[in-house]
Amino acid sequence: MRLAAIAVTFNPFTSPATPKLTQSSTPSTTTINPLKINTHENPQFSWKHGSFLTHSNSDKLAKNWMEYQGINNWDGLLDPLDDTLRSEILRYGQFVEAAYRSFDFDTSSPTFGSCKFSKNSLLTRSCIQETGYKPIKNLRATCGIQLPGWIDRGPSWVSTQSSWVGYVAVCQDKEEIARLGRRDVVVAFRGTATCLEWLENLRATLTSLSDDVPNVGSHGGEAMVESGFLSLYTSGNATCPSLQSMVREEIGRVLEAYGDEPLSLTITGHSLGAALATLAAYDINSNFGNAPPVTVISFGGPRVGNQSFRCQLEKRGTKILRIVNSDDLITKVPGFVIENNDMAVNVAGLTSWVQKRVEEAQLVYADVGQELRLSSKECPHLSKGGVASCHELSTYLELVNGFVGSNCPVRATAKRVLGEHHRKKLAPL
Repeated sequence: MRLAAIAVTFNPFTSPATPKLTQSSTPSTTTINPLKINTHENPQFSWKHGSFLTHSNSDKLAKNWMEYQGINNWDGLLDPLDDTLRSEILRYGQFVEAAYRSFDFDTSSPTFGSCKFSKNSLLTRSCIQETGYKPIKNLRATCGIQLPGWIDRGPSWVSTQSSWVGYVAVCQDKEEIARLGRRDVVVAFRGTATCLEWLENLRATLTSLSDDVPNVGSHGGEAMVESGFLSLYTSGNATCPSLQSMVREEIGRVLEAYGDEPLSLTITGHSLGAALATLAAYDINSNFGNAPPVTVISFGGPRVGNQSFRCQLEKRGTKILRIVNSDDLITKVPGFVIENNDMAVNVAGLTSWVQKRVEEAQLVYADVGQELRLSSKECPHLSKGGVASCHELSTYLELVNGFVGSNCPVRATAKRVLGEHHRKKLAPL
């Protein structure tokens, strides 16, 4: 039996009954930001000008785009890492970077928790230029924890219950559509940024996805996911609809507008955003029978659900590529992963007892999709970084850019993809 990483279960306030993912349902003041991102202009991030995001072999991508979206689970593309796939991973990583850059982190600002830029200028103002994509929808996530009334009189970084969390963008440029071989729709999510999101992250016990959607896995158990992630995805209030309802509404519009042409849905995120991306992909494939290929590209994501949840994702055809840094603790939580065929712990009576206690506590998780495993320790200029730096989006992009394969983890000629000024920490929340 293999045990990996125990969760922290914490409920500082009275929590509501955990919301369900149904077909009809529409930390402290000083925090360590999981990402170090550049809040200043950096032309290095343009797709077409002096960028590490080079479009290698466009014809290859256009002809084989379904392979690069995971139709064959990226078989033969991950080790060694295919250059075209590398370029695509980095490209989607920049959509996540744009989500971070667009978020108002200033806790003294009356607009804290919102998007700093207008929808139409989001990509250009965040220095992600010439993508060929047009943002069409801003997305917000709402904390579902029931807070005491006095919280509303507190500072915004405590009381902000709904925050801008990402966006939907559609490829509109004809040349880019031709290069990709189809029209691509991107849903991009940032990671944890507010106090209440941290509290949701800590609600680590598993909860049922829904009561009315068939969700029993091949192993007979009920599909379950982390309580806090599901709460952020399904909760809404009088002034803000749930993230779930916003995603469903916009995807419905997209399918109506472009459903008669080659189309892909690519959902990407980092950290908490990776978890929300996984839930959104599950939701889309569960509620749209005519959905095009749905692919998740996740960076540094935590575990989301149990083994039955993984089976349901696979059954629905959802393709997930998890980019994981072996030195990133976030990818090892929440909960335990238990493999019965691995009897590494073999003390009389202990193995079965531990497993039973973990199962009773609803803390048995399973990793989903395909994994691209990297390591900061293999990269000379990243190996000296601390625990927090291993989780940064910038670190993940550098590792992807330099990775060759398991026999040659880092390209000797790999360029540093981020400037030193890009690695400065944001001011603490």
